[in-house]
Amino acid sequence: MIDLADPKQPTRFSLRRRVALLAAACVAGAVALASIGAYYTVKENLYQQLDDNLRARADNAVQSPTVNAGIESIPGAFLSSIDIQIGQLSITSNPSGQLTYPRAGTPPAWGSSELAVAQGSREESIRTDQRTDSRVIALPSGHGSAMVLAQSLASTKRTLNELSVVLLLIGGAGILLAAAAGTAVARGSLAPVERLTQATERVARTGDLTPIPVSGDDELARLTTSFNTMLGTVSESQERQRQLVADAGHELRTPLTSLRTNLELLLSASRPGARTLPDGDRAEIEADIRGQLDELTQLIGDLVELARQDEPYAQFERVEFADVVERALDRARRRAGEIDFAVSLQPWVLSGDSSALERAVLNLLDNAVKFSPPGSSVQVRLFPVGDGTAVLEVADAGPGIADEDLPKVFDRFYRSSEARTLPGSGLGLAIVKHAAERHGGAVYAARSPEGGALMTLRLPGTPG
Repeated sequence: MIDLADPKQPTRFSLRRRVALLAAACVAGAVALASIGAYYTVKENLYQQLDDNLRARADNAVQSPTVNAGIESIPGAFLSSIDIQIGQLSITSNPSGQLTYPRAGTPPAWGSSELAVAQGSREESIRTDQRTDSRVIALPSGHGSAMVLAQSLASTKRTLNELSVVLLLIGGAGILLAAAAGTAVARGSLAPVERLTQATERVARTGDLTPIPVSGDDELARLTTSFNTMLGTVSESQERQRQLVADAGHELRTPLTSLRTNLELLLSASRPGARTLPDGDRAEIEADIRGQLDELTQLIGDLVELARQDEPYAQFERVEFADVVERALDRARRRAGEIDFAVSLQPWVLSGDSSALERAVLNLLDNAVKFSPPGSSVQVRLFPVGDGTAVLEVADAGPGIADEDLPKVFDRFYRSSEARTLPGSGLGLAIVKHAAERHGGAVYAARSPEGGALMTLRLPGTPG
């Protein structure tokens, strides 16, 4: 578990700092590669120029005529070699090699490579002598001798050192500029993310679901829009929950108050010395208590059903809707009394939750039975309409629905003036509407041709 108050724990970099460091690292890598490439390219060119210059001067020295200097003859090139070290290596008088060089100068370094050129076993020798830190070249000059030239690498290395300093300074400046640019870009680009973070922290701290202002049309703006949509959905869900709790409390208050009054009356009559209730009054109170308990049971069951339907479905299954309607009809007939059902069902298949659909159909049937007079018939029809949907029509022979009540019959806890004297919780048709919408359908209320109520449930699917 991380202890935020522990100063010994490492501090994580912010996203802005990581973006700046990433930009600096990328530029550092690019500058390093470019600098290394430039350095070695210049180095190879300098060494190649040095070798070409030495080779050209060695060729000229080999071809230069000899001149007499006192009692000996020396190559003419000795007289014009003040900036390099030059000498002639000969094996004529000494098989181990004897070097002749200008007396006022410094002899060039020589070894087995140069001796091999003088012996004729090699056509050329060019190398770097580590002892004298110089570049040495040897070319055969005929008659068992070789012309040896050497030039110091000090100036070349000094040039390379200056180049490395320049590249280092330029690279460092580029890295600093990249870090600054990365910081500026990160600050501007991550401003919407910071606003989004502050909004989430505000929601977690205060529960305030106020939307965040959206600016621009990039990915961050789309993210902010999606977050605002989520906030709107959460706000709507909270409002529905508050309304449901308020409505449920209002609906529960009346039966609980009546139930408490009846129970207190029975308890008062059972106390010693109290007036005994007549048998008829006691029976009426007990019947009221049973009715009120049934009403509470139905209301609680409907509330549980609504809460269950608010949960997301893990996976829908293939549903034969005609079979669902048949099962609901079997349950409705057992409590319909003298009410008959005229049924016409055509096969229809959809993807959904069969138990939720059966509860919705049963609520429609129970609603029709409740408003139908004894001996009447409830018309039940299921048929496709040709647009990829099928409709289930449930028509009763009751008094119908008033025009002002038609838009409200599917609202939670709404009960028309005619229905307030009948048993029910006011949630049955709301459950039907919820189930229809969860399955991509809709439900409508209208008047039947016979004058009663006509409930239409429309659901997408395919013919069975």
